[in-house]
Amino acid sequence: MGEFIKKTVTALKPGEDRAILLGLGMILCSMMMYFVLGITVLRSCADSVWTEEGTCAVINSTVTGDVNCSYSCGSDCWRVSRFPCLQVYVSVNNTGRIGRLSHNEETQDASSECVYIPRCQKDSAAMRAVIVNISHHLKTNQHVSCYYDPSEQQDTVLLTRLYDHSTVFHTLLWPSCTLTVGALIIVMVKLSQYLSRLCEEIGKIKR
Repeated sequence: MGEFIKKTVTALKPGEDRAILLGLGMILCSMMMYFVLGITVLRSCADSVWTEEGTCAVINSTVTGDVNCSYSCGSDCWRVSRFPCLQVYVSVNNTGRIGRLSHNEETQDASSECVYIPRCQKDSAAMRAVIVNISHHLKTNQHVSCYYDPSEQQDTVLLTRLYDHSTVFHTLLWPSCTLTVGALIIVMVKLSQYLSRLCEEIGKIKR
């Protein structure tokens, strides 16, 4: 009996070592993901001032003119296209404030006038159709959900947020799962080693 236990423990040891290395690798990988996400998504979420959600009423929606944009046509090749700039002003119902509507944080950073910036492409008619659809939607739906800055440092109002609490939760879900699984693997290996030693001691006592 004791010889059988000794052979079993010896046979399990290489597999246990590999399992521990796998668990440690998963924990290290999750820590690296936490670091990368911490300096990107979490920082962007923390720096965002558009934290309050409200209902906005569309006051004015006007195409102010065409805007130039550049699209890639190959290696070291760029060409110019154009899309209409739709400018929208809204009133935040629960504050009475009036501000310019922007699609999200990226649109706010890229343009101080347009509510939406389509992906630049050769077909300017397709980009124009996107803007026309947005304009038609806002004219049909006069009240939309929006996000505003409660401290009033930013006059711009956002239609959607890139980095809200839901985005942060789903972003951190996978590294959290990886960390949990890695830790469970190590715990199970250590528990298996403890039980093996316990069985070996019981075998010695019986002898």
